[in-house]
Amino acid sequence: MGEPTTDTDRAGDGVTPLRRTPRQARSKARLARVLQAAERVLVSEGVEALTTTRVAAQAQVSVGSLYQYLPDRDAIIDALAGGYFARLEAVMEDFARAAADEHRDDPVGMLIDACAAVYRTEHGFRALWFGSGLTERTRAADREHKRRMADGVRRVLLALGLAEDDEALGRACHAAFLAADALAQEAFRRAPEGDAALLCEAKTMLRGYLVEVTGRYRP
Repeated sequence: MGEPTTDTDRAGDGVTPLRRTPRQARSKARLARVLQAAERVLVSEGVEALTTTRVAAQAQVSVGSLYQYLPDRDAIIDALAGGYFARLEAVMEDFARAAADEHRDDPVGMLIDACAAVYRTEHGFRALWFGSGLTERTRAADREHKRRMADGVRRVLLALGLAEDDEALGRACHAAFLAADALAQEAFRRAPEGDAALLCEAKTMLRGYLVEVTGRYRP
């Protein structure tokens, strides 16, 4: 049987426009190969080089085959971004799930280190974010991604018994993540491995702020 078609697919919870959702293993492998090729082009040549023709050539597939899934440059950018969001959210999900079961002397430091490790290995993420080619769809997906990451921070605090689940906590965790994320991005703009001193400042800032936030819930 042929594969069903759809206007959208999901990477993480952000919407990625695919003309066709791959269901069969061969088609999934082909799409993965295309996205790997797109990332190579992105890293080596920049966002402007992400044309369907260039990516198809790099992936060694026909342009028509690429069009089945990714109709234009914006769709390629959105699909790549969706993959990066999913990897960061997987780190947060693992961290939040383990928060109540594993003793961690410095959960803030460990979380920032874990996210920084993704920045170090995902060269395409840095090339995309620090370039100038983000689409409106990707920017909207990024806002939702940040909300999901902030919710992970909220879940960690609840799992550790440091707060009560209310609207103020959600707002505070969102603010905390936005600030930490901005510092992390600046650290990696300064140096490919991340400016260690700035990452340390991010940890100090986040620790202090979350101590203040959780202090509101103490008798």
